[in-house]
Amino acid sequence: MAGAFAVHRPEWTNGRRILLVDDVMTTGATLAECARVLLAAGAAEVQVVALARVA
Repeated sequence: MAGAFAVHRPEWTNGRRILLVDDVMTTGATLAECARVLLAAGAAEVQVVALARVA
């Protein structure tokens, strides 16, 4: 997943608290990479909610 996501307008995320919502979480790699990119772009906090998880 590394390099799959980018923030094109970091001024929109800088200092913000962001909530990522996923319908079904499998390995968590997508959410982890999204959170990493958002934090690197200046987000103050990233929280994750998944509606379901694959066992």
